[in-house]
Amino acid sequence: MIISMRRGLRFIRFIIVFAALVYLFYHVLDLFNGWISPVDQYQMPTGNAIKVFQETDWPGNGEGRPTMAERLRLFYWYGE
Repeated sequence: MIISMRRGLRFIRFIIVFAALVYLFYHVLDLFNGWISPVDQYQMPTGNAIKVFQETDWPGNGEGRPTMAERLRLFYWYGE
C-alpha cells in the first residue's frame, strides 16, 4: 500500500481548516445569542406585561392546592 505524502498533508490541512471554520461559526453563533437574549430573563415585567407563573406556598400538606391539570386548564381557559 502506497501512502502519498501530499495527499496526507492535504487531508491534515483540510481537517485544520474545517476545525477553524467550525470554531469561528460557533463563536459567531454565541455572539449572536448574547446579542439576542435579554440581560435578565427573570426580572419583573414592566408596563402592561404580567408574570405568568408565581409559585405560591400552600398551607398544610397540599390540601386546597390545585393539581397540575387544573392549573393547565385554567391557563388555557384564560387564554394566556
